[in-house]
Amino acid sequence: MRNLIWVSFTEPVQPGLVFPRSDWPLHITLLRFDVGDDVSADVAGVLADLAEAPVRGALGTQLTIGEEAGFGHLGSIPVSLIHHNPLLQGLHEEIVDAVTSIGGRIATPNYVLERYRPHISHHDGKRPKSGDVVVLDQVALVDMAPQGDHTIRRILRLWTQDTHNA
Repeated sequence: MRNLIWVSFTEPVQPGLVFPRSDWPLHITLLRFDVGDDVSADVAGVLADLAEAPVRGALGTQLTIGEEAGFGHLGSIPVSLIHHNPLLQGLHEEIVDAVTSIGGRIATPNYVLERYRPHISHHDGKRPKSGDVVVLDQVALVDMAPQGDHTIRRILRLWTQDTHNA
């Protein structure tokens, strides 16, 4: 299985960026999923084509940071929730549709569609404050284990407000 994730970075990143699994730039997770190696030789390309229009439609959306919460086992992962935004919710739903249309398996099925809770996980002392506004200006498809290496992550595709597809 190939592990992929759609995110919106809230810190600047570059196309093709490789980073340690323990040092993610701040981001909003849109959808984590797995695809079989037999689906397509270019799964990222197929998904990028399917998501192109919804991503372009959501770029530039302003999102407001809400209260803090605890996710994960016993609420041990501190996060900042994102106030409901119809464009962000719509992007999430379109990405779910794209992934399921190619036979992808959603890694966290209990947290999608109407149960999707967009948030930014705190990392290394970095976190947004309640009331802050972030712009959805970098949407990325990330490989969670490029060439089978689970210690790193690689941005496969990056859309920005300026370029739309890098």
